[in-house]
Amino acid sequence: MHYHLIGIAGTAMGSLAGLLRAKGYRVTGSDQGVYPPMSTQLDELGIEYALNFDPANLEPAPDVVVVGNAISRGNEELEAVLDRRLYYTSAAHTIKEEFLKGRHVLAVAGTHGKTTATAILAWLLESAGMNPSFLIGGVAENFGTSFRLSDSEYFVIEADEYDTAYFDKGPKMWHYLPRTAVVTNVEFDHADIFRDQIAYSFAFERFINLIPRTGTLVVGWETQIARELSRKSLAPVESFGIEEPDLSEHPRWHPERIEYGPDGTAFDVYHGGVRLGGVRTPLSGALNVRNSLAALAAASALGADWNRLVEGLQTLKIVRRRMEVRGEVRGVTVIDDFAHHPTAVRETIAATRQRFVGRRVVAIFEPCSYTAQLRKFQQPYREALGNADLVVLAGLFHPERYDVNTGLDPEELASSLRADGVETDYIPEVDRIVDAIVSAARPGDVLLVMSNGGFCGIHEKLLATLGQEGA
Repeated sequence: MHYHLIGIAGTAMGSLAGLLRAKGYRVTGSDQGVYPPMSTQLDELGIEYALNFDPANLEPAPDVVVVGNAISRGNEELEAVLDRRLYYTSAAHTIKEEFLKGRHVLAVAGTHGKTTATAILAWLLESAGMNPSFLIGGVAENFGTSFRLSDSEYFVIEADEYDTAYFDKGPKMWHYLPRTAVVTNVEFDHADIFRDQIAYSFAFERFINLIPRTGTLVVGWETQIARELSRKSLAPVESFGIEEPDLSEHPRWHPERIEYGPDGTAFDVYHGGVRLGGVRTPLSGALNVRNSLAALAAASALGADWNRLVEGLQTLKIVRRRMEVRGEVRGVTVIDDFAHHPTAVRETIAATRQRFVGRRVVAIFEPCSYTAQLRKFQQPYREALGNADLVVLAGLFHPERYDVNTGLDPEELASSLRADGVETDYIPEVDRIVDAIVSAARPGDVLLVMSNGGFCGIHEKLLATLGQEGA
């Protein structure tokens, strides 16, 4: 069987390529703008892929063409698939048919935190001896990969609400057959796909409706929409959150005596008002306390041994591009993070402060996603970025898609932050950003780079230029 993936370097598509290869299939693909970590993973797997879209990539004709959700009509390779009447399908459908049917699927959904929570859950089950298969939207450092295929009955998958393909505009997570489901939180996102909050919430409502009565829903209790949606679940509900629990509705997973520090986070775990014990994790920030609670709740629903789960938390490693330290030069630390929604930006800055206590935090933000470039989010970004000591804003990734009424105005945002007393620069060009930051950097600074794109390799450029300046 020969699978060909158009758009193979996307996080989900690259992981699917690895799973198909692990199952013994021949796998090829094509893409443009390929960058790490997916390019590295594909190269290490020895999967052939073309760095362009071309009908010639379909020779010889594959048995199945998987069309990535970033691929649309007009793509010449896709058009050749249609003209030649080749069989094509989506990544989500392929995952369901090839890997999820007949397994106990643990699907992790939510606006924020799902990649990290999925990685934590996979590692906790591994620590408990359950040997799960998994597919994660990022490279989990505990495993050194974003996917694994095992003979276990358990499959852990990140359940994305983004659309499935140009021919299937429903969310990918609707395909994933959840038995144990996690919804970390629900807050409007992906304005390019969902017309409003109602449509966005419905995506999660239907996802919750897929859980069988014998399954479990684990839900973040701190967003009102998630709480309301959980009440429609026919499966038992386990809630989690940091705020003081309301035990009158559901057994509640919550922490007490949280201690943040440079080496991670420690806290006591309570379930239904009963203390289960103290835990420690190398991960930083309140966001990762929530992610850890979600994973503990889901793993415990399977009957996993508590002591082994605690041991798993202690040995957790990061997911790449989630507060990933890319290097340190001249006492200046460069961090790469995927944050792009205002809430994620706020939480990531807070986690950085909790980890690097007393150090100056320089937030470097690229408005890259569709959501990040919308004017309606300009004020929330003002509030989120205002928690940094110094802010540098890059230009919009696709400014031609917006007008003065729809697009975020980085220059105006920078001006409003300065009015709030936050030192801020708007610098559209990446090389100029690097020069400006390196000139102003001082030992102890933490350069927090936030973008859900490649940001023109700014992380490497910052480290290289800092090294040159110090030579």
